[in-house]
Parts: sequence; C-alpha cells; structure tokens
Amino acid sequence: MRSLTEQDIRSSFINCSKGEAKRLPTPRDLAERPWDDLDFLGWRDPGAPDRSYLVAERPGDVVGVTLRFPSSQRGFLHRSMCSLCLTTHPGNGVSLMTARKTGAAGREGNSVGIYMCADLACSLYVRGKKSLESGSRFEESLTVEQQIARTMGNLSSFLERLRA
Repeated sequence: MRSLTEQDIRSSFINCSKGEAKRLPTPRDLAERPWDDLDFLGWRDPGAPDRSYLVAERPGDVVGVTLRFPSSQRGFLHRSMCSLCLTTHPGNGVSLMTARKTGAAGREGNSVGIYMCADLACSLYVRGKKSLESGSRFEESLTVEQQIARTMGNLSSFLERLRA
C-alpha cells in the first residue's frame, strides 16, 4: 500500500458524512507505519473504544469505512478466526465489526458485519511481521503472496457489500 496522508484518509470515507470524516481521529504515526507491509490501514479510535476505521486502496481509488466494534460485554459477538486473514485469536482477538452501508440503505440504518482481527493488523499477521500473544495461524500450503491475495479478496467482498 502506498503511504497515505491525512487528507487522503479523510477524503476516502464512503459510509459517513464529510463532516464526520473531518472530525474522526487519524493515526498520529502515519510516517512510521510499515506501508510496504500493509494491505490496508486500520486503527481504533482512542477516544471511542467502540469505533474503528479501515482505509484500503482499490484500483484507481482509496476507500475508507467507519466500523463499529461491539463492547466486550457482548461475548457472543466474538469468534476465534478472522474472516479476512484467517488468523485465529483466543478471547477478544477477533470481533464482529459492523459498517453502515453507503447511500440510502445506510441512511435507513442498514449495515454489513464481518469478523476481523480486533487490532486490524491482518496484513502483519499474514506476513509474519506481528506475532500473536497466543493463538496461531494455520500452517498453509498457500504462499504468503497467495494468502495476501485471499485477504484482499475477502476485504474487497466486504467493501462491495457495503455498496450493494
């Protein structure tokens, strides 16, 4: 993924208003992010623990989405495997994230959910750049490049469902 600026990030959001995008917190460490190892930029809102953000490059475009992260008191919303990168985590390491759909459907309250790594570090887990405290990645016969392609395909499917 190419290095993104705060302006790139704020102008990319498809499921919130321009005003909301202007007010959302962006990561302060953009210059230090391992851009060459990221398939998407993901971060949690430090001031609102139930909010997360994801920005991904698409052909000819950068797409950002706001995500809701349920509180840990709702244990039934947790699962052990991320639907994007297929990393398994015990406890609260994977959680249901929901995103409001775009357009009229989103204004009516419709959303799409996906189980994701709670720390949004899928790219780093797939590449072996971030270790799990506990849990594991399955031993796969796919190459790292194929695993990256699968992760990006899963992310693309999720983003397309937001626009449907």
